[in-house]
Amino acid sequence: MPPVPPSTHTSRRVQRAAPGRAALALALGLTMVGATAGPAVWGYGVKPCRDFLAAAPGDNAPAAVGSTEYLRYREWLAGLITGLNLATAADVLGGAELDAALNSIRARCQTRPGDDFFSASMNLVRSLSRSKGKGAKEKAD
Repeated sequence: MPPVPPSTHTSRRVQRAAPGRAALALALGLTMVGATAGPAVWGYGVKPCRDFLAAAPGDNAPAAVGSTEYLRYREWLAGLITGLNLATAADVLGGAELDAALNSIRARCQTRPGDDFFSASMNLVRSLSRSKGKGAKEKAD
């Protein structure tokens, strides 16, 4: 078997993981490093939003016409969402399609281009989780 080539992407540690994030990290089998550092984020998640925006297709263009670089972001997000779905035994996108999630992430990145792609992605997941929780509470009332 040939050796695995070195990664062209860097990693970063998630700083000060919130209790929910720490539980999610444990559910995913990741270890916490130190008191202030969380699990490492690899691949396209560490890239800044401005790089994602440069790769994304125009507002009205379908994802299929996106660049190869954009499709790599899409696949990275698919892996993140799949992992979260498996770890939480829930659909963290609440039935939304991956391309709709990418559009929401793009909107977030446009307002915060210095954020990394992971943070923008998790912002969407948290937002959907909060809105799903509100909907369940309203139904119970």
